[in-house]
Amino acid sequence: MPVGERALAAARAAVGVRFRVHGRDSAGLDCLGLAGLAMRAEGYEGEVPSGYALRGGDAARVRAAIEAAGFVAGDSAGDLLLMRSGPGQLHFAISSGEGIIHADAMLRRVVERPDVPWPVIGRWRLRER
Repeated sequence: MPVGERALAAARAAVGVRFRVHGRDSAGLDCLGLAGLAMRAEGYEGEVPSGYALRGGDAARVRAAIEAAGFVAGDSAGDLLLMRSGPGQLHFAISSGEGIIHADAMLRRVVERPDVPWPVIGRWRLRER
């Protein structure tokens, strides 16, 4: 199975799950919970942070942590995206090819969008083994 397919399938399976701050399971997910769910489907075995601050977040620090966890630059569906969703606001999503799958705090659930509404500042996939 090509890299990213499992992550994309796991993210799509989560569409409709309710949004929950610091959510890490099917009872509720936030953007990092969805990212962790998708990356675990790809084989990631590391920790998914539970206490974090994406608001006012330091993108360079987040990038460094992602790369230290074994992720490399990506370029296709199923990739982990880091976006700047507002001034000082970072947000994770999974690339669906042309759009994204993400935990939408305003809609209060995981959704798939046909576009990418925010600037992408990082794109990774799990390093192939």
